[in-house]
Amino acid sequence: MNSGFAVSDHFVEVNKMIEIGKGGKRKTIDYELTRYACYLIVQNGDPRKEIIALGQTYFAIQTRRQEVQDAFNQLDENNKRLVVRGNIKQWNQLLAEAAHNAGVITDEEFAIFQNAGYMGLYGGMTVSDIHTKKGLKKNEKILDYMGSTELIANLFRISQTEEKLKRDEISTAIEANNTHYLCLHSTPLILMIY
Repeated sequence: MNSGFAVSDHFVEVNKMIEIGKGGKRKTIDYELTRYACYLIVQNGDPRKEIIALGQTYFAIQTRRQEVQDAFNQLDENNKRLVVRGNIKQWNQLLAEAAHNAGVITDEEFAIFQNAGYMGLYGGMTVSDIHTKKGLKKNEKILDYMGSTELIANLFRISQTEEKLKRDEISTAIEANNTHYLCLHSTPLILMIY
């Protein structure tokens, strides 16, 4: 009530029949709760009870996640791009480790592996094709010339491949290349390249 909401809108009293001895039934009062009501109960409950402690943890994490999302959405395009580019650097390290564990050992094998991922995401376009399409010089990195949306699609590609390599226990470079290519190829996310 102190927050300006009607209690009856969130804690709805309902009648419910419960079984009592010898097959009889008796009417009892119960409550249906809205999500907001559940939130209030958990936030104000006794954290010594496991279910309350778990609920409070859940809501704390969700609140922080929303704060981060709101902060990201308020960034201009260049800062969004920088944030996602930083995430890609970290995920690329995890992907390189997973690829190595899957049998992608040499620099040449890794270049083929990377190319397979781009081909899967970009409808068959190779790294060279993307360089040409973007008008990049040979020494310029593709990821440094993407907007935030394109970077996010690549982050998705990287994270999904890293997970699949580990989960499916891929053990050869050829299997790793096929995994990287097919990870998103079956769900085409062909990007418009600017």
